Amino acid sequence: MLKKFPKNYKFVDKKAHLTVLLTNKYKMKLLNKKFRKKNKSTDILSFPFFNEKNVLKNKKKRKFYLGDIAISYEDFLKKNKGEYKNGFIKIFIHGFLHLLNFDHKSNRDYKIMSSIESKIFNKVKV
Repeated sequence: MLKKFPKNYKFVDKKAHLTVLLTNKYKMKLLNKKFRKKNKSTDILSFPFFNEKNVLKNKKKRKFYLGDIAISYEDFLKKNKGEYKNGFIKIFIHGFLHLLNFDHKSNRDYKIMSSIESKIFNKVKV
């Protein structure tokens, strides 16, 4: 799937690594409470390791770590009734963009991130 991503979201000549955790809503609630101070479950959380400091430090390295994505399969199933393949692709793209330090805290940021998600999804959907 990542091979089909648009060029500006690929890491050409580099090996970017990330971790994906598939968990339940109970453990997701614990993660959300610990790291975001929100006492509820959510479908996805992203923990970027890839930031300006790490980019400068690893600029010449061909291998680097982007971060972690946690997905609650229970929240995912509830949200994506019957549309699992494309639903998983969408949620993965969302988490991946968070690893690249995109967010949706403001309306402007939401529109930008949503537009990028749609462009990527249209390239890789099943």
